[in-house]
Amino acid sequence: MLAPTVAELADAYAGRIKVGKVNIDEEPDLANRFGIVSIPTLLVFKDGQVVNKQVGLAPRHVIEDMLKDI
Repeated sequence: MLAPTVAELADAYAGRIKVGKVNIDEEPDLANRFGIVSIPTLLVFKDGQVVNKQVGLAPRHVIEDMLKDI
């Protein structure tokens, strides 16, 4: 499950990153806007632009690597 890992990283990076969660069943337009067709999908934004994307489950170190450039 991805949620516990994301929650841990949100705590570890508190003050440096913001973490949000979107239910794509409730927000299909948002999912379409960002091309989300599979869940889970993680998007990393910087200055309002997507700078990294991970589709499917990933281990913690992969997600942390996605955040290094932020």
